[in-house]
Amino acid sequence: MVDDQRLRLTVIGTGYLGAVHATAMASIGFDVLAIDVDERRISMLDQGTAPFYEPGFEELLSETLTTGRLEFTTDWARVAEHGDVHFLCVGTPQRTDGPGADLSFVQAAVGKLAPLLNRQCVIAGKSTVPVGTAAWITEHIAANSPAHDHIEVVWNPEFLREGFAVQDTLQPDRIVLGSDSPEALATMREVYSSILEQGTPLIETTAATAELVKVAANSFLATKISFINAMADVCEVAGADVTDLAHAIGYDTRIGHRFLGAGLGFGGGCLPKDIRAFKHRADELGVGASLRFLQEVDDLNTRRRRTIAEQAVELCDGDIAGKTVACLGAAFKPDSDDVRDSPALTVASILDRHGATVRVFDPQAHETAQVAAPHLQIVKSLEEAAVDADIVMLLTEWKQFVALDPQAFGEIVANRRIIDARNALDPVAWRAAGWEYQGIGR
Repeated sequence: MVDDQRLRLTVIGTGYLGAVHATAMASIGFDVLAIDVDERRISMLDQGTAPFYEPGFEELLSETLTTGRLEFTTDWARVAEHGDVHFLCVGTPQRTDGPGADLSFVQAAVGKLAPLLNRQCVIAGKSTVPVGTAAWITEHIAANSPAHDHIEVVWNPEFLREGFAVQDTLQPDRIVLGSDSPEALATMREVYSSILEQGTPLIETTAATAELVKVAANSFLATKISFINAMADVCEVAGADVTDLAHAIGYDTRIGHRFLGAGLGFGGGCLPKDIRAFKHRADELGVGASLRFLQEVDDLNTRRRRTIAEQAVELCDGDIAGKTVACLGAAFKPDSDDVRDSPALTVASILDRHGATVRVFDPQAHETAQVAAPHLQIVKSLEEAAVDADIVMLLTEWKQFVALDPQAFGEIVANRRIIDARNALDPVAWRAAGWEYQGIGR
């Protein structure tokens, strides 16, 4: 298609996924209109201000806004009129009353959009949802949209890594499209044509399979992380080194080195809630026994947090009450300000409950951590966290923490004791600088 006939896109939901997707699609030449019910968020994005931290995103947002191809709105009628393809990017958090996915945002968005759709279009779901959601949307559209005979539903799961979201959108490692409609698949191939021309693999399958791809991938990654943490427990009692073990088994191409870093475990807004929702959905479908192992994956990951906190107590001679603890990191991973289900904040909170004076510093997650954990002392500098500390906890492996000079850093603290809960530091260098160093499974 020539530019003036190019497909027009909408993005429904401007959270982490939606805001990045809308901006990236506009940056490669599409006219994109994004909508959210959060007026403050829409106002921030419209002014070129990112409502979250993601490397490179705010710069791309500002640049793309100047082209006039990206707009933000709260007007559903505009969205329905604008879109040839409507990307559904709303959140699916864990339900408050159980492990299943909360689909209320998906249902609300489809409920708002469906009655307004009076022409041919495609609804492309990107949210992580239980299998069967696309079928529900199709049924809802058929019952509530004036143009229901001309509306197709495609599932197009996202695979964004926080910290690499812009790259993962514009240069993904694969694109998955799930639909039984050749016309809808052709439309989506047109949307992604410039990306596919780069050689990006394309998988076309059924909607149900596409829905399962994301939760299956996250479940596999979570299992791999929990496996190496289980090996760390064995290594600690056997006198072995889990970093060497992981290095050795990672050379097996069937296993690989990625996600074999033992440590505090996984967190964030995806892996924990996705594996719980996946197991819950399997129970509903009558195949829960096949995913029973995911419960142990989840339990093992949760235990890591208690284990690391107990390790800190032991390093403080069995009593951490009244001790000053410097917690380095609050985000669930570096290059993010996301503190959802953050292992770092969980450990800090456990130590706080044990009577320690806990100071938490994170380069980007100061505000989000303060909201999520108002009971903790969230400080604004590394020095403020570490001054006169009895023990240091490296909980998020930000580059500036990994690059610390152990000798110079030792001049700030009261006692040179550190727990490297991410196995990110050089034990030899830290011990040589007089630190009592403890890693994970080392």
